[in-house]
Amino acid sequence: MDIVKAIETYITKMVSVPNAMKVLLLDTHTVRSTFLNIPISLTRFLCVKTPIVSLASTQSILLSHQVYLTDRIDNQKRERMAHMKRAAESSTYNTAHVHACHGDITDFSNILSKAAIERLADVDEYEVVREVQEYFADYAPILPSLFSLNHIPTAARPFYGSSPNSWDAQALDQSVQGIIAVLLSLKKKPVIRYEKSSPMAKKLGVEVQHRIQQESSLFDFRGTQVPPLLLILDRRNDPVTPLLSQWTYQAMVHELLGIQNGRVDLSLVPDIRPELKEVTLTPSTDPFFLAHHLATFGDLGTSLKSYVQSYQSRSLAQGPSSINSITDMKRFVEEYPEFRRLGGNVSKHVALVGELSRVVDRDRLLEIGEVEQGLATGSGADLKSVQTLITNTAVPAWSKLRLVMLYALRYQKTQASSVASLINLALENGVQREDARLVYVILNIAGSDQRQDDLFSAESLLAKGRSALKGLKGVENVYMQHTPHLSQTLENLLRGRLRDTSFPFIDGAGVNAGLQRPQDVIIFMVGGTTYEEARTIALLNQELASGGSYAAGTRMLLGGTCIHNSSTYVEMIRSATTNWPSSVFEPPPESATNMPSLNLNLGGVNVSLGGRTGTGVYRTSGEGVSMQTDGIRDGVKNLFGKVKQGVDRIASQ
Repeated sequence: MDIVKAIETYITKMVSVPNAMKVLLLDTHTVRSTFLNIPISLTRFLCVKTPIVSLASTQSILLSHQVYLTDRIDNQKRERMAHMKRAAESSTYNTAHVHACHGDITDFSNILSKAAIERLADVDEYEVVREVQEYFADYAPILPSLFSLNHIPTAARPFYGSSPNSWDAQALDQSVQGIIAVLLSLKKKPVIRYEKSSPMAKKLGVEVQHRIQQESSLFDFRGTQVPPLLLILDRRNDPVTPLLSQWTYQAMVHELLGIQNGRVDLSLVPDIRPELKEVTLTPSTDPFFLAHHLATFGDLGTSLKSYVQSYQSRSLAQGPSSINSITDMKRFVEEYPEFRRLGGNVSKHVALVGELSRVVDRDRLLEIGEVEQGLATGSGADLKSVQTLITNTAVPAWSKLRLVMLYALRYQKTQASSVASLINLALENGVQREDARLVYVILNIAGSDQRQDDLFSAESLLAKGRSALKGLKGVENVYMQHTPHLSQTLENLLRGRLRDTSFPFIDGAGVNAGLQRPQDVIIFMVGGTTYEEARTIALLNQELASGGSYAAGTRMLLGGTCIHNSSTYVEMIRSATTNWPSSVFEPPPESATNMPSLNLNLGGVNVSLGGRTGTGVYRTSGEGVSMQTDGIRDGVKNLFGKVKQGVDRIASQ
């Protein structure tokens, strides 16, 4: 179940025919792309989202299929090419092929409807369309075992409806379409289970099942002895994981800088070189990132040092003094392009890791991360340690808010008065009242009374060390103690202990469905997943593929409505409250009497937790990423400063 290969296969099919020169035009707004061939009489229209192409293909692959130009369809500065005409503008083209790779030509639904085809026929003025094909690719292939629907909620694209238990209608439709695309691209017809405490998970499961039945001919795959499983979970059952600081490479970059469709914006990094202001970060095109995207930050430093040393040694072999013969010249010509790519990749990762290190130092994330892990796992963080960080003027207000949220989630029932005192303390130390009241919101929608499972139980199989997933934590250190709640759910599933009463089947699964162990499991997280959970899945797949487990051979795939970092997660909740009852801002019923009243009438005020108005490095749900630059001054040191200077010096020679 390699989701990247599934999309690569679609892209290859699209661009391989006809055997002629082609132009790829991408539209980031209507997410439609068009292929034009030069100059023969065949034109292709491809409804492809730009992020899908960028994540699943490379320029080299496109060139190998004679795609010699890629451009934005709305580029007003493009030179006029008189020898090229679009099929809709000229009847000289006698054939056109339309490829709806993720659905309807108008609304981009996953499967072309009869009405959509009729609309296409109506606008085919010159009768050039001869063939219509469907490719099911309405999702972003982030990693082989991770996909996203790229739905980060905004005011224009909400996720929740009028309550924390209801969908926005458009968001529900997008999720159904995306899951259907995943199933069809992998040729899977699953049975469906969902988290019983989540009305949204049930609603999604029912809608997906209904769509599968509607499109029964598309799902007429060869049956397997045990059908695949689609397991639908709800982010609200684990609000802790997306609130934590991250300490593995890919997760750290997303938390502190933001990864948007495989790209990272470094334009606000101090003294960044022009060519590094935006960098790509995808395992399929970056061997170093492929090898180390799951590595802990400590191990990453060692690996990066070796990577730089390897580049430096190769640079000597490419120097003028090493060319002494025709053979040496030939070797230089053949190897130099790869050497230049290596140099660019080294510079990119040195810049990324250096910036991560600078932000960790500036925002006191080492001290914060240790306390966060203690709160998440019960391994020692206490009220005093949280109070110390909240009163520390060097700690950003954003981190203080996250600490209060984590403390409130853990001690909501047992230390309600301490939760109240921390909220008051945060208000006295830089946290705005509009932000502090989100502590009440998260308790009301994802507190102990709303969660299906005991999120902080010390008696789980994982805590006792009897888990098949015991090797997933990687390097044991204080920053890697937390294990996502997803691990426990999958542990129960693999051992046949996932109870039907807690995770019921959608009708039609069969009487013995709960006794069967599926070989293929697709997990979908309503409300967004995280890179920490993706790491759990990736390492679990490695363990299961090795054959050493009782569940050997099982394959896991994780997806979500989006990939969260802490800012996008909290911003999703904040933006949703505009449509929820005002009672969501009130302290939960069991709260202490000293809870401050924070249910304010904000009128038209737009409260933002991220971007330039904050005091730390935050990411919001808007387009692109942003970074707070206050406090950035010359002379700030980081762990990789000297290495970066060395690489820059080599690259300039």
